[in-house]
Amino acid sequence: MRLLRPCTLAVFLLFAVTLSAPAQNHSNGSALVTPDWCRKLPRPEYARLKRVPVHDPWFQVYHVAPQVLAIYEPHQWEETVMYLVEGNQHALLIDTGMGIGNLRALVFQLTSLPIIVVNSHTHPDHTGSNWQFHTIYNLDSNYARKSAEGSTEIRAELEPGKICGALPKDFDAAAYATRPWHTARWLHDGDIIDLGGRSLRVIATPGHSPDSICLFDARDGLLFTGDTYYPGPIYIFGAGSDPIAYRHSVDRLATLAPKVRLVLGGHNVPIAPPSILPELAGEYADVRAGKIPAAGTEGKITKYEGRQITFFLNTSYVLRSK
Repeated sequence: MRLLRPCTLAVFLLFAVTLSAPAQNHSNGSALVTPDWCRKLPRPEYARLKRVPVHDPWFQVYHVAPQVLAIYEPHQWEETVMYLVEGNQHALLIDTGMGIGNLRALVFQLTSLPIIVVNSHTHPDHTGSNWQFHTIYNLDSNYARKSAEGSTEIRAELEPGKICGALPKDFDAAAYATRPWHTARWLHDGDIIDLGGRSLRVIATPGHSPDSICLFDARDGLLFTGDTYYPGPIYIFGAGSDPIAYRHSVDRLATLAPKVRLVLGGHNVPIAPPSILPELAGEYADVRAGKIPAAGTEGKITKYEGRQITFFLNTSYVLRSK
């Protein structure tokens, strides 16, 4: 079983992916092995969702709620999930993924409405195709401003073991980078994004990154959580992470649980029940209180295995800190 999803941090050696199958040729000319994790796809949860046929084989698209589609990237080990939310006048694209497939072409196959992009945070696995869109919203932060300059950090996501199947034929691996983009609107906690007949409220949830947000559709009870929560190990380490801020963020989300019908995260599987929100806050509180002991440490990263959720934190984090 593959435990990790890297969430933009390219190297994590303690729990490496096991590679066992013969080499295969990818469209960029490199010879990569077929990773063991890709043999376990599709994840069983997808069998319960209605799949939407699309032209681009890099993506898979699923109905997850009325006028809400999950756009899934199953061929790269981040397994990033984006969301297309339609109102009457605009469509909201939550995150733009790895930047490997032609996301713009895909999105306009799915909707004819003008697109607003909102990044749940500006790690490169969520902003890879930002450059393809004109109207982008980010949380007002220096971290997001720096991210918008672009980065080659994401090239590490093409390392052996991180690609499942063939890369798109027109994908230039040698030039792989997040290109610069322009932020059309800076968001703040409590802002409302009006799509016409449907609106989403911005909830600032720093911790995983300084510019992390969730988006709440109160009408339909949909909470889009980015990397603040997704089904899989939660990463709270690396540049910009803040374990104390994360505690406040998950406590805040737990109070929303009675109003939430679906939790929609940024990796692996697009839907989770609202009961996961108090569970997330409770297990993280237990980590802080020392009730969940460290399960392993490698360098600057410590692993904590809760009842349902695994956390990876900075080793320097002081438990029970305020």
